Amino acid sequence: MSAVELFLLGRTLMKIGEEALPAPEAAGEGAAAQGARAVLIALSDITAHPGSAVGEIARRTGLPQSQVSTAVARLKKAGSVVTSPDPDDGRRLLVRPAEEVSERVARVRATRIESALAAALGTADAAALSEVTAALEVLARHLPPGALANLRP
Repeated sequence: MSAVELFLLGRTLMKIGEEALPAPEAAGEGAAAQGARAVLIALSDITAHPGSAVGEIARRTGLPQSQVSTAVARLKKAGSVVTSPDPDDGRRLLVRPAEEVSERVARVRATRIESALAAALGTADAAALSEVTAALEVLARHLPPGALANLRP
């Protein structure tokens, strides 16, 4: 597999994932997809590194600080994260997952990919769906979100 093929596969998988996600209640279609990426990336990092400042999340994820700030604001409004002042620097806020899972997070976590995957494959053939799903599970096991940290100096 070439780097280009891997890049295009990654883009395809991302688009299938976006299609599978339940739409936010009050967002424009394009804004929802753009925002969902940043929100999911930020929430994954916040879960892995609770008590981080926005700048730290931006550094680890490679997202611009403005996108992380917007994602944190959306997550806070949805009840998925809480913020508190940094005791060492009152100008910064530290972000951590909320104690209770919000309704939105529960709905997103419960969403399955089968219908979006079937649409992308152009078939509802159970054997094909099973084979691709199994391959995706192997990839997810070996390449979790934290693996990206290995690529950054």
